[in-house]
Amino acid sequence: MGSLKIAVAQINLKVGDVLGNVDRIIAAAIEARDVHGADLVMFPELSLTGYPPEDLLLRPGLQQAVALGLERLCQAVDGIDMLVGYPRSTPGGRMNAAGLIRDGAIVAEVGKANLPNYAVFDEKRYFEADVSGAAVVEVRGVRVGLTICEDIWYPGPAAACAEGGAELILNINASPFHAGKRDLREATVARRVAETRLPVVYGNLVGGQDELVFDGESFAMNALGEVVMRAPAFDECVVTVRFADGDLQVGAIAEPLARVASVYRALVTGTRDYVRKTGFRGVVLGLSGGIDSALVLAVAVDALGPENVHAVLMPSRYTAGISVSDAVEEAEILGVAHDIIPIEGPFKAFLDVLAPVFKGAAADITEENLQARARGVILMAISNKQGRMLLTTGNKSEMSVGYATLYGDMNGGFAPLKDCPKMLVYALARYRNSISVAIPERVITRPPSAELRPDQTDQDSLPPYEVLDAILERYIERDYSVTDIIADGYDEATVRRVARLVDINEYKRRQAPPGVRISERAFGRDRRYPIASGYSHVDPARGGHY
Repeated sequence: MGSLKIAVAQINLKVGDVLGNVDRIIAAAIEARDVHGADLVMFPELSLTGYPPEDLLLRPGLQQAVALGLERLCQAVDGIDMLVGYPRSTPGGRMNAAGLIRDGAIVAEVGKANLPNYAVFDEKRYFEADVSGAAVVEVRGVRVGLTICEDIWYPGPAAACAEGGAELILNINASPFHAGKRDLREATVARRVAETRLPVVYGNLVGGQDELVFDGESFAMNALGEVVMRAPAFDECVVTVRFADGDLQVGAIAEPLARVASVYRALVTGTRDYVRKTGFRGVVLGLSGGIDSALVLAVAVDALGPENVHAVLMPSRYTAGISVSDAVEEAEILGVAHDIIPIEGPFKAFLDVLAPVFKGAAADITEENLQARARGVILMAISNKQGRMLLTTGNKSEMSVGYATLYGDMNGGFAPLKDCPKMLVYALARYRNSISVAIPERVITRPPSAELRPDQTDQDSLPPYEVLDAILERYIERDYSVTDIIADGYDEATVRRVARLVDINEYKRRQAPPGVRISERAFGRDRRYPIASGYSHVDPARGGHY
């Protein structure tokens, strides 16, 4: 039987930067060959373009860059086989392809047969499916089946590899993170292994791309369905596994991250790569003394370093003294430069300017929003002047029900906590403090407040977050009906109010900045609802709509 040492290059690529990605591929291939002694190295899906390239695929210049990149790649590396992903032009359009490069030429090629068109994926917009069957190629005396990402989620491609005489299946991926995704991937591959009795090497992308984060966690599974190699989560690396005596041998197995730890790493990775890949020099954020902004500060520091983070405290007439002292302490603990800019002056100026228009009208939420918008103007001015991206600090619970101010605290270029419900924010804060103290305990235990009016707390306007998050999870992520949620034991009036708030605030969410996706139903890419809608909920128990 043949013996084959396989390297998995779990690398961070930049969408559209074809020549830069080729450089990264070449460097990783040389490392795999010279440092690890590998016979073959596999790279992520669409590794030349990065993933997902979206409508860049419609530009002829991208395909021209891919052709040049492939030519350079073929010429630059020898002595090791390379499995790389790229879009390939076809008479009917293009295919999501993988090619095995050996001695300066593509010796085998396969197209993706199953094109995902759900959740964050819309590959049928760009690609045609490959219906030609399996690609099985011999590498160092071992017959290897080549597959791409979604193809391992269905029995057909793996079965075709087995029928074609493959002894081993390689699967290249750009599989985005959500909490619990590692277990789902490994369980899926275990089913393919059980069906074919063939071992599988699963290579994945790592890094952030817009809202998506790719966690890596590449792995190898032997013919018994056992994980015999696992790469670390969220780290760029080249890892190896050997195929010998008809199966994969045990290699290095990284310890998987716990759920909250994996989410925190996703936030750090997504924030770091979004800021860097968009060309910003650093970030600025408003620091209120509350838990959300404290957590965003910690994420930003871990992502970019304290020297690239600027915190701004903007107290108002309603800001508690402990909020200011807590915010200062947060900045000092993490070594972040901070300024205190009171908003009383601009807030009063707005009130004076608007006084003739507001004459005779009682104070209401308008005055609260003016404070948030005064802060937004200040932060955007600093962002412009310093060339720093403004990070928004709101969480998913707030965005779900519209507990945020357009052009105020919703201002910003990126929202790290956009997909994190409030109760998860608390868990993430405690996790971050378990590494080293970053958030004062009082910030975690104090009742949350927007501090836009005297003695205000979030629970004046919202149900307790334990209740709110449970309702939101059912309504948004599981698509439960209002009736179903009530049947789970939640107060009817509360459920109906929360559902209505979610529905009527779609217009706000559409204007929110992107943020890290950590669930299977994030706002934006996953959950796409019309803004103007006449839909109303059907309540069978009431015989109609409400």
